[in-house]
Parts: sequence; structure tokens; C-alpha cells
Amino acid sequence: MGSNADLELDSGSKTFASGLLPDLIALLRRCRKGDLVAVTSVDPNIGPELEAWCRFTRNSLVGTEVEGGRTRWVLRCGEAPENVGEDRPVGSRLWLYTNFDCNLSCDYCCVRSSPKAPRRALGVERVRRIAIEAAELGVAEIFVTGGEPFMLPDIGEIIVACAATAPTTVLTNGMLFAGSKLVTLRSLPRERVTLQISLDSPTPERHESHRGKGTWARTWKGIERARAEGFRVRLAATVSSDAEAEEFRGFLDAHHVGEENRVIRRIALRGSATHGVALARADLIPEVTITSEGVFWHPVGAEDNDLLVSREIFPLATSFSAVRRAFDREFDHQHRLAKIFNCA
Repeated sequence: MGSNADLELDSGSKTFASGLLPDLIALLRRCRKGDLVAVTSVDPNIGPELEAWCRFTRNSLVGTEVEGGRTRWVLRCGEAPENVGEDRPVGSRLWLYTNFDCNLSCDYCCVRSSPKAPRRALGVERVRRIAIEAAELGVAEIFVTGGEPFMLPDIGEIIVACAATAPTTVLTNGMLFAGSKLVTLRSLPRERVTLQISLDSPTPERHESHRGKGTWARTWKGIERARAEGFRVRLAATVSSDAEAEEFRGFLDAHHVGEENRVIRRIALRGSATHGVALARADLIPEVTITSEGVFWHPVGAEDNDLLVSREIFPLATSFSAVRRAFDREFDHQHRLAKIFNCA
């Protein structure tokens, strides 16, 4: 069943009242911080007690799957590594997944984007309504992401609508700035739009191991093009280790990229990724995220049911209230400390 775990426990029909607790304690003693532990049972009813036990012991339930009449829960030993970031009021940031198709198939994509992924476009008319209602709700920043947003023929209209409400950052791989897409780029309001371009390493090898041969040079060309057109450019690296993060910082220092224009984040064990930081809802400060499928807790899980808040987008005020209520419920557990996992 399912994803890989460092340790497996087949609990059979045991419950917390009939011997499961000693087995869990013995298993934890074999764990290192960050290890993934899978518990499989024929009794799905132990789930709520297992989740409560995780909270009490400061571990995290990060996944559940059912197959062949058996349920498998995946737990992370210890709390999530802390990411550098600032607490933000819930609702101050708004994320829009404009589409899910992409010109690349990155092997760690948290929403499984690829050239074969269905577009599932949010659409310019819905974005315009979202932008109008977001202005009334005091949204301070909008992030446009995908998929690759510049795959869309109407991406210029979408970005302009967002930028009219709040400063807007567009997450892109920077590889499509030519022809009609370059015309679109040139039409955008530079004082309101930032381009966050993904570059995972100082040299091609590691970047291309995730994103495909030839992508590093094309991305760097896109970075240079965006800067030449007068846009603020932020460079974003997705890394596997502290050593990779430090190497990228050195690269950014050498190219005089300031702290405000760099994002370095770890691979999240979501979507296409087979390794990375396993993140549960309780690890994440919510950032309202809207896709064509509904409203999600955070952009790192915008395809995952455990982070789905509501299928209804409008009215936007109701969506924001639903996220805040879910946040309040999550943090009634005072012993659980959420961390920020930065996507931008």
C-alpha cells in the first residue's frame, strides 16, 4: 500500500485498549526525527485516537489511505523543520492556481503538473470576480501560480486584474518569454508585478535532474530577459538539504541578489515527490488558495483532500471565513505549534 515509510507497523486488529499503545511507543524509540512511520490496521476506527495520540506526543499524522479493507496511516516522527518566515494574518495572502498544465514535468511538483496534466483553468472571469472581492477583504498580496501560468492565452488579463487589487507575484519557470508571451510580458505593470522564477541550483546538473535537460540555460535566459524588461525578479530554489541551500545562497550572494529577492525552500512530500518534508495541516499557517476545484488551506497541497476547505469559492468572504474557522479549530489544540512553509 501507498508511499514509502522508514518503519512499518502492522497492528492487525489491535486498538489502544488492546495493546496498540505499547507497540507505538516501542516503534517511536527506534525512530529518528523526521522518519516516516506507517501503521496499518483492519480497524479504521482507531484513526481519531491515533491522531489524538500524535498531537499529544508532538508527532504528526501526514497521510491516510485505504486499500483492500485495510487502513494505513503515515506518521512523521517529530515536528516539521522550521522554515524561515514571518507570521502573517490569515487572509493577507491569496494564492490563485490559474492552471495545472505545464511545459515541464518536475519530479517533485506538489500538484503533479506536466504537459499531460488537465488544464483545470480558473479562468479570467472568475479571477476578475475574485480580485474585486479580494480588494474588499483587504488582501495585501496575490500570488499567481500553476502549472505554468504563461501557458494560458489570457494570462496577461489575469495578471492585470490581480495587480489592480494588490501587488502580484507570478510564479513561473521563465522559459516561455518569447513571441506572443514576450508581448504579454511587456504589457504588464512593472510597478505592481514581480516574477518569481524557479532555479534550483547554481549549475545545470541538479536543476536539470529535476526539471529536464537544457532547462537551466533556458531559465537563466528567462531571468535575464525579465530583468532587461524592467521587472523585479525573485529567484526560488527547491532543495533537498541544508548543504544545497547554503550552496544556492552563495550563488545568490555572488550575483548580488538581496534577501528580499530570494526564496529557498525544501521539497515537500506532496504530489509527485518521493522524498522531502512530510507536512500535515497542523504544520502550516493557512494561506488561502483557490483553484478551479475550490478553496484550499495552503498552496503546497492544492490538490490534496486533507487541505481542502470548501468546494465553493464565492462569495469570497465566506471562503475566507471557512479557512479562519478551520484554523481556529486546528489550533484549539494549544500544545501544537504550526510552522510556516514558504512558497514565496
